[in-house]
Amino acid sequence: MLTKDFEVIDKRFSRLVHGNCHLEKLWTGCRWAEGPAYFAAGKYLVWSDIPNDRVMRYDETDGSVSVFIQPARNHNGHTVDRQGRLISCEHGGRCVSRIEHDGSRTVLISHVDGKRLNSPNDAVVKSDDSIWFTDPTYGIDSHYEGDAAPSEIGGSHVYRLVPSTGEVTAVAQDFVKPNGLAFSPDESLLYIVDTGATHVEDGPREIRVFDVGPDGRTLSNGRHFATCPVGLFDGLRIDTAGHVWTSTGEGVHCYHPDGTLLGKIKVPEVVANLCFGGPKRNRLYICGTTSLYVTYVNAHGATWPEAK
Repeated sequence: MLTKDFEVIDKRFSRLVHGNCHLEKLWTGCRWAEGPAYFAAGKYLVWSDIPNDRVMRYDETDGSVSVFIQPARNHNGHTVDRQGRLISCEHGGRCVSRIEHDGSRTVLISHVDGKRLNSPNDAVVKSDDSIWFTDPTYGIDSHYEGDAAPSEIGGSHVYRLVPSTGEVTAVAQDFVKPNGLAFSPDESLLYIVDTGATHVEDGPREIRVFDVGPDGRTLSNGRHFATCPVGLFDGLRIDTAGHVWTSTGEGVHCYHPDGTLLGKIKVPEVVANLCFGGPKRNRLYICGTTSLYVTYVNAHGATWPEAK
Protein backbone atom coordinates (compact mmCIF):
# COMPACT_ATOMS: atom_id res chain seq x y z
CA MET A 1 0.00 0.00 0.00
CA LEU A 2 1.50 3.30 -1.08
CA THR A 3 1.55 6.29 1.24
CA LYS A 4 -0.44 9.45 0.52
CA ASP A 5 2.68 11.01 -1.01
CA PHE A 6 2.36 8.89 -4.17
CA GLU A 7 -0.40 8.70 -6.76
CA VAL A 8 -0.54 5.85 -9.25
CA ILE A 9 -2.07 6.74 -12.60
CA ASP A 10 -0.70 3.80 -14.57
CA LYS A 11 -0.03 0.52 -12.73
CA ARG A 12 3.55 0.52 -14.04
CA PHE A 13 4.29 3.31 -11.55
CA SER A 14 3.71 0.91 -8.65
CA ARG A 15 6.93 -0.85 -9.56
CA LEU A 16 8.90 2.41 -9.41
CA VAL A 17 8.04 3.42 -5.84
CA HIS A 18 8.10 1.79 -2.42
CA GLY A 19 5.00 1.18 -0.34
CA ASN A 20 6.63 2.11 2.94
CA CYS A 21 8.28 5.36 1.82
CA HIS A 22 7.24 8.91 2.60
CA LEU A 23 8.29 12.27 1.26
CA GLU A 24 10.67 13.86 3.78
CA LYS A 25 11.38 17.56 4.21
CA LEU A 26 15.12 17.88 4.87
CA TRP A 27 15.44 21.66 5.20
CA THR A 28 13.51 24.87 4.62
CA GLY A 29 14.46 28.54 4.33
CA CYS A 30 14.90 29.27 0.62
CA ARG A 31 13.15 31.84 -1.55
CA TRP A 32 13.45 29.81 -4.77
CA ALA A 33 15.22 26.45 -4.48
CA GLU A 34 16.68 25.17 -7.75
CA GLY A 35 19.54 23.33 -9.43
CA PRO A 36 20.32 20.25 -7.27
CA ALA A 37 23.52 18.33 -8.03
CA TYR A 38 24.84 15.31 -6.15
CA PHE A 39 28.50 14.57 -5.42
CA ALA A 40 28.85 10.85 -4.79
CA ALA A 41 32.46 11.02 -3.59
CA GLY A 42 31.62 13.50 -0.85
CA LYS A 43 28.10 12.21 -0.13
CA TYR A 44 26.60 15.67 -0.38
CA LEU A 45 24.14 17.64 -2.45
CA VAL A 46 24.33 21.27 -3.52
CA TRP A 47 21.42 23.38 -4.72
CA SER A 48 20.67 27.00 -5.59
CA ASP A 49 18.65 29.58 -3.68
CA ILE A 50 18.53 32.03 -6.56
CA PRO A 51 17.00 35.23 -5.11
CA ASN A 52 19.09 34.89 -1.93
CA ASP A 53 22.19 34.62 -4.15
CA ARG A 54 23.60 31.53 -2.52
CA VAL A 55 24.31 27.87 -3.13
CA MET A 56 23.42 25.53 -0.28
CA ARG A 57 25.00 22.21 0.73
CA TYR A 58 23.30 19.20 2.33
CA ASP A 59 25.61 16.65 3.97
CA GLU A 60 24.16 13.17 3.55
CA THR A 61 26.32 11.74 6.33
CA ASP A 62 24.91 13.83 9.19
CA GLY A 63 21.96 15.78 7.75
CA SER A 64 23.58 19.17 8.22
CA VAL A 65 22.94 22.11 5.87
CA SER A 66 25.37 24.95 5.25
CA VAL A 67 26.04 27.73 2.77
CA PHE A 68 28.33 26.43 0.02
CA ILE A 69 28.80 29.68 -1.99
CA GLN A 70 27.66 33.24 -1.24
CA PRO A 71 27.55 35.52 -3.11
CA ALA A 72 26.97 33.15 -6.00
CA ARG A 73 26.08 35.37 -8.97
CA ASN A 74 22.56 33.93 -8.77
CA HIS A 75 23.36 30.36 -9.73
CA ASN A 76 20.45 28.42 -11.18
CA GLY A 77 20.99 24.97 -12.71
CA HIS A 78 23.92 22.72 -11.82
CA THR A 79 25.37 19.46 -12.99
CA VAL A 80 28.55 17.48 -12.31
CA ASP A 81 31.01 16.71 -15.09
CA ARG A 82 32.82 13.42 -15.60
CA GLN A 83 35.82 14.74 -13.66
CA GLY A 84 33.68 15.45 -10.59
CA ARG A 85 33.57 19.26 -10.99
CA LEU A 86 30.54 21.47 -10.48
CA ILE A 87 29.11 23.02 -13.65
CA SER A 88 26.98 26.08 -12.88
CA CYS A 89 24.51 28.19 -14.84
CA GLU A 90 24.84 31.74 -13.54
CA HIS A 91 22.04 34.25 -13.91
CA GLY A 92 24.03 37.15 -12.47
CA GLY A 93 27.23 36.15 -14.20
CA ARG A 94 25.36 35.45 -17.45
CA CYS A 95 27.66 32.54 -18.08
CA VAL A 96 28.32 28.85 -17.59
CA SER A 97 31.11 28.34 -15.09
CA ARG A 98 33.00 25.49 -13.46
CA ILE A 99 34.28 25.05 -9.91
CA GLU A 100 37.68 23.38 -10.16
CA HIS A 101 39.02 20.75 -7.77
CA ASP A 102 40.99 23.46 -5.96
CA GLY A 103 37.83 25.55 -5.47
CA SER A 104 38.64 28.19 -8.07
CA ARG A 105 36.04 29.35 -10.62
CA THR A 106 36.51 29.13 -14.38
CA VAL A 107 34.13 30.88 -16.78
CA LEU A 108 33.53 28.43 -19.62
CA ILE A 109 31.35 30.64 -21.79
CA SER A 110 29.78 34.09 -21.44
CA HIS A 111 29.37 35.27 -25.04
CA VAL A 112 28.22 33.85 -28.37
CA ASP A 113 29.31 35.68 -31.53
CA GLY A 114 30.41 38.62 -29.40
CA LYS A 115 27.05 38.95 -27.64
CA ARG A 116 26.45 38.23 -23.96
CA LEU A 117 24.40 35.20 -23.08
CA ASN A 118 20.97 35.91 -21.58
CA SER A 119 21.06 33.91 -18.35
CA PRO A 120 21.99 30.23 -18.63
CA ASN A 121 19.35 28.17 -16.88
CA ASP A 122 20.17 24.46 -16.86
CA ALA A 123 22.93 22.20 -18.17
CA VAL A 124 23.76 18.56 -18.80
CA VAL A 125 27.13 16.95 -19.55
CA LYS A 126 27.36 14.31 -22.29
CA SER A 127 29.76 11.36 -22.32
CA ASP A 128 32.06 13.20 -24.78
CA ASP A 129 32.47 15.93 -22.10
CA SER A 130 30.43 18.46 -24.07
CA ILE A 131 28.07 20.67 -22.05
CA TRP A 132 24.56 21.26 -23.38
CA PHE A 133 22.75 24.20 -21.81
CA THR A 134 19.65 26.37 -22.17
CA ASP A 135 19.69 30.16 -22.24
CA PRO A 136 16.30 31.81 -21.60
CA THR A 137 15.94 35.33 -20.20
CA TYR A 138 14.67 34.67 -16.66
CA GLY A 139 17.79 36.05 -15.03
CA ILE A 140 17.65 39.33 -16.96
CA ASP A 141 13.87 39.82 -16.91
CA SER A 142 14.03 41.47 -13.47
CA HIS A 143 16.30 42.10 -10.52
CA TYR A 144 14.81 39.21 -8.53
CA GLU A 145 16.85 36.33 -9.98
CA GLY A 146 19.72 38.34 -11.43
CA ASP A 147 20.15 41.76 -13.00
CA ALA A 148 17.56 43.22 -15.37
CA ALA A 149 18.98 43.86 -18.84
CA PRO A 150 17.96 43.60 -22.49
CA SER A 151 18.82 40.46 -24.41
CA GLU A 152 21.81 40.99 -26.66
CA ILE A 153 21.21 37.72 -28.52
CA GLY A 154 17.56 38.48 -29.18
CA GLY A 155 16.35 34.92 -28.65
CA SER A 156 16.43 32.01 -26.21
CA HIS A 157 18.37 29.04 -27.53
CA VAL A 158 19.93 25.71 -26.61
CA TYR A 159 23.70 25.39 -27.01
CA ARG A 160 26.40 22.73 -27.14
CA LEU A 161 29.76 23.76 -25.67
CA VAL A 162 33.09 21.96 -25.93
CA PRO A 163 34.94 23.18 -22.81
CA SER A 164 38.38 22.13 -24.02
CA THR A 165 38.21 24.31 -27.15
CA GLY A 166 35.47 26.85 -26.42
CA GLU A 167 33.57 25.73 -29.52
CA VAL A 168 29.88 26.57 -29.14
CA THR A 169 26.96 25.70 -31.40
CA ALA A 170 23.28 26.61 -31.19
CA VAL A 171 21.65 23.19 -31.49
CA ALA A 172 18.04 24.41 -31.16
CA GLN A 173 16.73 27.89 -31.91
CA ASP A 174 12.96 27.40 -32.11
CA PHE A 175 12.14 27.51 -28.39
CA VAL A 176 10.28 30.31 -26.66
CA LYS A 177 11.98 29.75 -23.28
CA PRO A 178 14.09 26.56 -23.14
CA ASN A 179 14.54 25.32 -19.60
CA GLY A 180 15.46 21.91 -18.14
CA LEU A 181 17.11 19.27 -20.30
CA ALA A 182 18.35 15.68 -20.00
CA PHE A 183 19.67 12.87 -22.20
CA SER A 184 18.21 9.39 -22.40
CA PRO A 185 20.49 6.70 -20.88
CA ASP A 186 22.08 5.85 -24.26
CA GLU A 187 22.21 9.53 -25.29
CA SER A 188 20.18 8.87 -28.42
CA LEU A 189 17.49 11.31 -27.24
CA LEU A 190 17.55 14.75 -25.66
CA TYR A 191 14.54 15.98 -23.70
CA ILE A 192 14.12 19.77 -23.44
CA VAL A 193 11.49 21.73 -21.53
CA ASP A 194 9.88 24.85 -23.00
CA THR A 195 8.31 27.17 -20.40
CA GLY A 196 7.33 29.81 -22.94
CA ALA A 197 3.93 30.22 -21.27
CA THR A 198 5.65 32.56 -18.81
CA HIS A 199 6.12 35.09 -21.61
CA VAL A 200 3.56 34.28 -24.30
CA GLU A 201 -0.17 33.92 -23.77
CA ASP A 202 -1.12 30.28 -24.30
CA GLY A 203 2.58 29.62 -24.89
CA PRO A 204 4.28 26.25 -24.52
CA ARG A 205 4.39 24.39 -21.23
CA GLU A 206 5.80 21.19 -22.64
CA ILE A 207 8.65 18.74 -22.93
CA ARG A 208 9.97 18.15 -26.41
CA VAL A 209 12.23 15.28 -27.38
CA PHE A 210 14.88 15.25 -30.12
CA ASP A 211 16.93 12.58 -31.83
CA VAL A 212 20.65 13.04 -31.29
CA GLY A 213 22.54 12.57 -34.55
CA PRO A 214 25.11 9.81 -35.12
CA ASP A 215 27.81 12.47 -34.71
CA GLY A 216 26.58 13.12 -31.17
CA ARG A 217 26.53 16.84 -31.91
CA THR A 218 23.28 17.62 -33.70
CA LEU A 219 19.55 17.37 -33.04
CA SER A 220 16.72 16.44 -35.39
CA ASN A 221 13.09 15.35 -35.45
CA GLY A 222 12.00 17.55 -32.56
CA ARG A 223 8.56 16.49 -31.37
CA HIS A 224 6.10 16.91 -28.53
CA PHE A 225 6.55 14.56 -25.57
CA ALA A 226 4.24 15.86 -22.81
CA THR A 227 2.24 18.92 -21.75
CA CYS A 228 2.33 19.99 -18.11
CA PRO A 229 -1.17 19.65 -16.58
CA VAL A 230 -0.42 21.77 -13.49
CA GLY A 231 1.87 24.78 -13.63
CA LEU A 232 5.03 24.31 -15.67
CA PHE A 233 7.65 21.66 -16.17
CA ASP A 234 11.11 22.88 -15.17
CA GLY A 235 14.04 20.61 -14.32
CA LEU A 236 13.94 16.91 -15.16
CA ARG A 237 16.03 13.75 -14.81
CA ILE A 238 16.04 10.35 -16.50
CA ASP A 239 16.46 6.97 -14.81
CA THR A 240 18.32 3.95 -16.18
CA ALA A 241 15.13 2.57 -17.75
CA GLY A 242 14.45 5.84 -19.57
CA HIS A 243 11.61 7.10 -17.39
CA VAL A 244 11.34 10.89 -17.26
CA TRP A 245 11.04 12.36 -13.74
CA THR A 246 10.07 16.00 -14.00
CA SER A 247 9.10 18.93 -11.80
CA THR A 248 5.60 20.45 -11.98
CA GLY A 249 3.37 22.83 -10.09
CA GLU A 250 2.08 20.03 -7.86
CA GLY A 251 5.17 17.89 -7.32
CA VAL A 252 7.08 15.38 -9.43
CA HIS A 253 5.54 13.57 -12.38
CA CYS A 254 6.97 10.36 -13.81
CA TYR A 255 6.55 9.57 -17.51
CA HIS A 256 7.18 6.35 -19.38
CA PRO A 257 9.48 6.74 -22.42
CA ASP A 258 6.37 6.35 -24.57
CA GLY A 259 4.97 9.59 -23.08
CA THR A 260 2.42 8.02 -20.72
CA LEU A 261 2.06 9.75 -17.34
CA LEU A 262 2.64 6.92 -14.87
CA GLY A 263 2.29 8.62 -11.52
CA LYS A 264 3.02 11.53 -9.23
CA ILE A 265 4.98 12.34 -6.10
CA LYS A 266 2.90 14.93 -4.29
CA VAL A 267 4.89 17.86 -2.90
CA PRO A 268 3.21 20.70 -0.96
CA GLU A 269 5.08 23.36 -2.96
CA VAL A 270 5.82 24.14 -6.59
CA VAL A 271 8.78 22.00 -7.63
CA ALA A 272 11.55 23.55 -9.72
CA ASN A 273 14.07 20.73 -10.05
CA LEU A 274 15.21 17.34 -8.83
CA CYS A 275 18.08 14.88 -9.07
CA PHE A 276 19.01 11.35 -8.11
CA GLY A 277 21.55 10.82 -5.34
CA GLY A 278 22.71 8.44 -2.66
CA PRO A 279 25.20 5.56 -3.06
CA LYS A 280 22.73 3.67 -5.27
CA ARG A 281 21.35 6.77 -7.05
CA ASN A 282 17.87 5.77 -5.87
CA ARG A 283 17.32 8.71 -3.53
CA LEU A 284 15.32 11.43 -5.31
CA TYR A 285 16.17 14.93 -4.08
CA ILE A 286 13.47 17.50 -4.82
CA CYS A 287 13.72 21.30 -4.75
CA GLY A 288 10.39 22.83 -3.72
CA THR A 289 10.01 26.58 -3.64
CA THR A 290 11.29 27.06 -0.09
CA SER A 291 12.48 23.60 0.87
CA LEU A 292 14.59 20.56 0.06
CA TYR A 293 12.69 17.26 0.02
CA VAL A 294 13.74 13.66 -0.54
CA THR A 295 12.26 10.20 -1.01
CA TYR A 296 13.50 6.78 -2.05
CA VAL A 297 12.26 5.33 -5.35
CA ASN A 298 12.67 1.96 -7.03
CA ALA A 299 14.63 3.54 -9.87
CA HIS A 300 18.20 4.66 -10.37
CA GLY A 301 19.48 7.84 -11.94
CA ALA A 302 21.15 7.34 -15.30
CA THR A 303 24.88 7.89 -15.61
CA TRP A 304 27.02 8.35 -18.69
CA PRO A 305 27.45 5.54 -21.21
CA GLU A 306 30.91 4.80 -22.57
CA ALA A 307 32.55 7.92 -24.01
CA LYS A 308 31.99 8.23 -27.73
